[in-house]
Amino acid sequence: MQTDITLLNLLRQHLAQTSLEVSEQQLQQLVQYVQMMDKWNKAYNLTSVRDPKQMLSKHIVDSVVVAPHLQGTSFIDVGTGPGLPGIPLAIMLPEAHFVLLDSLGKRVRFMKQVGFELGLKNIEPVQSRVEEYTQHAPFDGVLSRAFASLKDMLHWCQHLVDFQGTYFALKGQYPEDELADLPQGFEFKQAIKLDVPGLEGERHLIKLAKQ
Repeated sequence: MQTDITLLNLLRQHLAQTSLEVSEQQLQQLVQYVQMMDKWNKAYNLTSVRDPKQMLSKHIVDSVVVAPHLQGTSFIDVGTGPGLPGIPLAIMLPEAHFVLLDSLGKRVRFMKQVGFELGLKNIEPVQSRVEEYTQHAPFDGVLSRAFASLKDMLHWCQHLVDFQGTYFALKGQYPEDELADLPQGFEFKQAIKLDVPGLEGERHLIKLAKQ
């Protein structure tokens, strides 16, 4: 696939404003993922963001800024949609494995094609509802972006990690009300304010765990 030079330069400008170290291959893969999303979006309606330049800031940069804050090597991205934030994070963290969970077959087909075309060996797209998904061993982390309230996320995902694991929720404004309503057996660990170049509004990464 031919990489769009305009998008590549724009992504390079955005990421230059962060402390992330990104190789040329990773830049190319991130842009090619946007190009595929744009192409498939016309028929599959994968995301409401239509402009590839906006996809860079709203989807790609918004996802990759989380990479330095993840601990572990096995993650599940619940309600991933077209693979967000899982695919950008898988590109950034090639040593980690990401299960990408979505209930819609068209999104899973898209993610499998992305894995094939971009040569990503560390993603595993799965079609399933989160409460019905079972795995052999607990994950190091559960990722959630625009998926549900913290309370619902913990309820549906409680079987996915043990006491060593972490729930990572990507949120906009600091979710004070949601944090006040955490179910019993779970605790708030940390809130990290994320700086996302090219994106207006606040972004926070909320870390939760089992007590």
